[in-house]
Amino acid sequence: MIDASVARRYARALFSLGLEEGRHEEYGGELEAILSALEHSREAGAFLRNPGYTLQQRHNAVDALASALKLSPVVVNFLRLLVDRQRVGDLPQVARAYRAMVDEKVGRVRATVTSAAPLSDRETKNLREAIAAMTGRTIVLDAKTDPSLIGGAVTQVGPRSFDGSLRTQLERMREQLKRAPI
Repeated sequence: MIDASVARRYARALFSLGLEEGRHEEYGGELEAILSALEHSREAGAFLRNPGYTLQQRHNAVDALASALKLSPVVVNFLRLLVDRQRVGDLPQVARAYRAMVDEKVGRVRATVTSAAPLSDRETKNLREAIAAMTGRTIVLDAKTDPSLIGGAVTQVGPRSFDGSLRTQLERMREQLKRAPI
């Protein structure tokens, strides 16, 4: 497992190149595409991480991946660097750090809402607008469902969490009843 500061250093290196070229969001999309491809083909990821293959063989695999995904030369070189330094397995952490840098630069915040039942498009839109008004930033909202919440929702905006679930409210009532004098 890579240290978070190491992941940020790799991400910052690519991010600074992306800023210079004005392609920082495009590079982020390419990193996400690489992650998706490596998740769908576990063999490819294992191949790129395996030092049993020669560096040339792994670079050829990077070239094939770059061709299939139509990656920019900067991202291809970045991926080669990760292969050279045995860091391909750390790509998810590097991509997460990169995504955070891009979000900060463009004034975007990622939020997650977990509800007991799926939210309608209108509810999702209203929630996104409410969070945007609260934060003053553009919101990327990820909606999930968890029936164990019973009702309501839990919203995570950056490091802050807002728990309006029925499960939590019932748990609080239970604790209050335990402490109440008889």
